[in-house]
Amino acid sequence: MIVLYDFFKTDRLYNPFRPFILSVPRYLQEIIDVLGTKRLQKQISFYLFSIAFSGIGLAMQQLFLSWLLVGVLLLPADEVGVIQALIALPGILLMLWGGAKADQNDPRRILLNGYLLAWILPICLIATVEFGFLNLWSVAFFGLFMSVITSIVIPAQQSLLNRIAQQDIQRGVTAATGIGFVVQIIGFSLAGQLEAIGMSNVLLIQAFALLLTAVAVARLKPAVQSKKKGSKHQIMSDIVFGFQAIVRNKTIFNTLLITFTSGIFNAGAFLTAVPFVIKRVYEGSALGFATVMVTFYLGAAISNLIQYKLMPLEKPGFWFLILQLSRILILFLVWIQPSWTFLLAVLFAWGLNMGVTTNLSRTIVQEASESRFLARILSVYNIGLIGSIPIGAVIIGHVIEQYGTMSAMIPGMFLSALVFLYGVFFTKLSSYRSPNFI
Repeated sequence: MIVLYDFFKTDRLYNPFRPFILSVPRYLQEIIDVLGTKRLQKQISFYLFSIAFSGIGLAMQQLFLSWLLVGVLLLPADEVGVIQALIALPGILLMLWGGAKADQNDPRRILLNGYLLAWILPICLIATVEFGFLNLWSVAFFGLFMSVITSIVIPAQQSLLNRIAQQDIQRGVTAATGIGFVVQIIGFSLAGQLEAIGMSNVLLIQAFALLLTAVAVARLKPAVQSKKKGSKHQIMSDIVFGFQAIVRNKTIFNTLLITFTSGIFNAGAFLTAVPFVIKRVYEGSALGFATVMVTFYLGAAISNLIQYKLMPLEKPGFWFLILQLSRILILFLVWIQPSWTFLLAVLFAWGLNMGVTTNLSRTIVQEASESRFLARILSVYNIGLIGSIPIGAVIIGHVIEQYGTMSAMIPGMFLSALVFLYGVFFTKLSSYRSPNFI
């Protein structure tokens, strides 16, 4: 973190958000101090730094992969949607297996092995760039392997939080989510410099961030492992038991259903359509795309800072549903193709909205879950959160090529209204009361 922090203090990079980024170490220390009053601060520190370093690397991956397909290889939207779906699908399926393994084994070990492999992938792509083999296949394999590793480590990383935060789940989730959004700003800012400092240099920074993640994870204490030997049959049974636990708990089931459904056209619209909006409508560059991503996640980070001060909330489900409805106005304002400055303001508001809904949905799921099924339930949660994106990518890509770039915002408006009505009239989420509220 110190190396990247010093890197941002220099004038080599154009970064309008430098003052905010330089406040990250102080924000981290404040969270550590609050959560550490009753726990070991060293363990909290290492866990949050692992979140920070991995967030930088994975944010760089997200922007880098999207811009390579849209801005460098210049592929049409329908092809980009299909490629993104194919890259994400294997990792999404493996996420269930990763959750089952995290419940049976030490999640720290899964994290360590995963990130020790992940940092090698950017190095391999550097080789393809230097030897002139950068093409659709090399980019696709780079994205595929990173997606697989990420999908395996995410359930372990999230389930580890419950052991560290213990009874402070709401604040623990908010802190981890907030740090994730903050460091994504760093990652997007770095990846956006690929035209200024070179693709290989950006990939080298990504590799370094992922390697530092492994170093931070290595300093965590091993968790108590299950005594059961995880055979293939046992793992499949555990996955089934995890699904059964979700179906039994209607609060979790409906939260996951709304998260998945809204993600198809909302997250899908943002991650698939926005690169084309920047490239085609606003004639932007990689730096312009990075500015949009930074603005969006700045909103998400600030929303988590606010939530962190307000937690715990008595009725997180109520606010989760209200914000589904508010997204209609945001998508409408993007759809009317505003000026660049106004677009950034709207995307900032979209980030605020996404930051709250993501945090609240994960908080509800973690609070309401049985501890023995936690990692498996979080795997399904992540499938709903992440798995909806490739489905949306295929649909949104087709909409863009058939009806125009800005038309990608329209389906999300209707879907946001539908999930709000479903949540209010067909579930009890609006009356869900947090067990941690005093």
